[in-house]
Amino acid sequence: MDRVSSFDEPLKKLLGGATAKVMAEHLDLHTVGDLLHHYPRRYEERGKLTALADLPLDEHVTVVAQVADARILMFNNGRGKRLEVTLTDGSGRLQLVFFGHGVHKPHKELLPGRQAMFAGKVSVFNRKMQLAHPTYQLLDASDADEATEAVDAFAGRLLPIYPACKQLDSWRIAKAVDAVLPSAQDAVDPLPASLREGRGFTPLPEALLKVHRPQTKADVEDAKARLKWDEAFVLQVALARRRYADTQLPAVARRPVAYGLLDAFDAKLPFTLTEGQEKVSKEIFDDLATEHPMHRLLQGEVGSGKTMVALRAMLTVVDAGGQAAMLAPTEVLAQQHHRSITEMMGELAEGGMLGGSDRGTKVVLLTGSMGMAARRQALLDLVTGEAGIVIGTHALIEDKVQFHDLGLVVVDEQHRFGVEQRDALRSKGKQPPHLLVMTATPIPRTVAMTVFGDLETSVLDQLPAGRSPIASHVVPAKDKPHFLARAWERVREEVENGHQAYVVCPRIGDDAEEAEGKKGKAKKKAAEEDPEKRPPLAVLEIADELRKGALAGLSVEVLHGRMHPDEKDDVMRRFAAGDVDVLVATTVIEVGVNVPNATAMVIMDADRFGVSQLHQLRGRVGRGSAPGLCLLVSEAHEASPARARLSAVAATLDGFELSRIDLEQRREGDVLGQAQSGVRSSLRMLTVIDDEEVIAAAREEAVAVVAADPELEHLPELRTVLAALLDKDREEYLDKG
Repeated sequence: MDRVSSFDEPLKKLLGGATAKVMAEHLDLHTVGDLLHHYPRRYEERGKLTALADLPLDEHVTVVAQVADARILMFNNGRGKRLEVTLTDGSGRLQLVFFGHGVHKPHKELLPGRQAMFAGKVSVFNRKMQLAHPTYQLLDASDADEATEAVDAFAGRLLPIYPACKQLDSWRIAKAVDAVLPSAQDAVDPLPASLREGRGFTPLPEALLKVHRPQTKADVEDAKARLKWDEAFVLQVALARRRYADTQLPAVARRPVAYGLLDAFDAKLPFTLTEGQEKVSKEIFDDLATEHPMHRLLQGEVGSGKTMVALRAMLTVVDAGGQAAMLAPTEVLAQQHHRSITEMMGELAEGGMLGGSDRGTKVVLLTGSMGMAARRQALLDLVTGEAGIVIGTHALIEDKVQFHDLGLVVVDEQHRFGVEQRDALRSKGKQPPHLLVMTATPIPRTVAMTVFGDLETSVLDQLPAGRSPIASHVVPAKDKPHFLARAWERVREEVENGHQAYVVCPRIGDDAEEAEGKKGKAKKKAAEEDPEKRPPLAVLEIADELRKGALAGLSVEVLHGRMHPDEKDDVMRRFAAGDVDVLVATTVIEVGVNVPNATAMVIMDADRFGVSQLHQLRGRVGRGSAPGLCLLVSEAHEASPARARLSAVAATLDGFELSRIDLEQRREGDVLGQAQSGVRSSLRMLTVIDDEEVIAAAREEAVAVVAADPELEHLPELRTVLAALLDKDREEYLDKG
């Protein structure tokens, strides 16, 4: 059998159809290689041998004893079966119990007089010590030496506990692993020999054996160190090759021009840029001046001035004769960017118009809901090059949209765009345009190195002068209803002081399902019985309650995704102008809405939002000179993880710290899962949060390997392993849409 094919062998050949089917459907394991990389989640230590008289409660023990008697009992009107076995070892007695389908085998094997070893967790039932469903091994009483050896091996061993599913428990997976373990010898080792030896790693076949069947804890550590490295290294090589391939693409260099748009814009700025903005701008300008496409991720706290940095990059490209497109995830945000950019540029955004600057350019908006005439004009301005800057939603990607010379694409809130969309926009340039991706979601360094590993990263971590601190508090609505009443009083006080407020809810309301149908009634009943099951609070209901109650007399408006775009824009405009006191909204306001006069935010059912999302939402207040206030309203129990999460958000304004907490709570499967648009994470041993050193070191090695041998011609094993990792889905994940 050649070296690769034993790993590619379908499981049904070795394990039989039924087991293979469950593994494929419930655990996404299809081949021998998949199963060998399905690592134990943890290991049970079978206790040293314990006499029945000395059994400790709630601990894992191993006992050697003789079966005194065994009987099957029926319960549940004969529908259920239970096998009860009584053991004795001369010092005491112990009961074993097996249920359901698990009774057949032990019933045949555990006959009175048989001696065996049993391992399990000691519990108490009806005031008697018992082991439920213990694992056991029969001993052959005829050979005393052999029995002693078997006892030693059984009692001292580390038992692997595998990620399992209802249809297939851990020990059956362990049995299946035993069947494929000989194939570990055929593992293709991706690490170059010099690297493996230099870092003193265990050979891969040995690491696989040790991780599945360790003799000692040191075996486990050895195996983990090796397997983590493989994952980090292979992933980083894939990303380094992606970056290398990008450097081979041609692009038009866009160099700054003296006395152009950028200089005119800088000259009229009413403030100086922060040190961070200057530094990041320089990194971007250096990238734009090269003849291969920039691929840069710009991450910065809410309000750190990312839009300003992006706009200066766009103006540089216009100065150099190109066009720049900014892609926003929603129409509200596209309109918001268009408004703030035209305001920042003033007459410079009116190139070719009466009263516009002779150095100016046209800044056009293109969204799906524009009227035909405005749309036709915008398309015309793009194809003639009249418009240097276009801001839009994914409507920009449609076939009809043609550019005169697209030089730069700025993508706002990257995680909301798919790969295909990014590629479609790129293909609109004569040569690939430069790409700047912006996100206000702080990304821990390790996640940036894995999920966004094909992008160079710039970080804006200081807030511009003039931003005010935000005080955050958790409001336990259930335990202390008077706190909620006080929250609404605080909102009223802010409005009386001339400010405005947001109230954020997880849901819009008036869903079709909530019509008083059977489902609606059933949900209501369930919610009354268990508050956890009540639907999240809704914008329309809360707005209604506030108008009639706590905020009566104030101007309260709603904003949500189902409204007509013109309606949304009208509400946003009136809120920005100060005509609306309180805006009750869904998370459509999460990204990019900028109203400096809004100082207070009340987030209802705050425990239903993620940490990063709460941080994003909170960033909408405190954008002016007055301090901000964010109240996190929750009915979650004080001791619950949800409340712990809210307390963490209330305790710090540092987005990077919060993204770390978020990652620790959700683990990276979630983070990478989202980033990979549903593709199963290829990380099985590596945890992005704990293994920063491993990832950083692997990245360095990977960069060196790819620089020396971009096609990996001298590393066929690494090429083989990469090909297996980079099936179609993973290619797309690495393309990082």
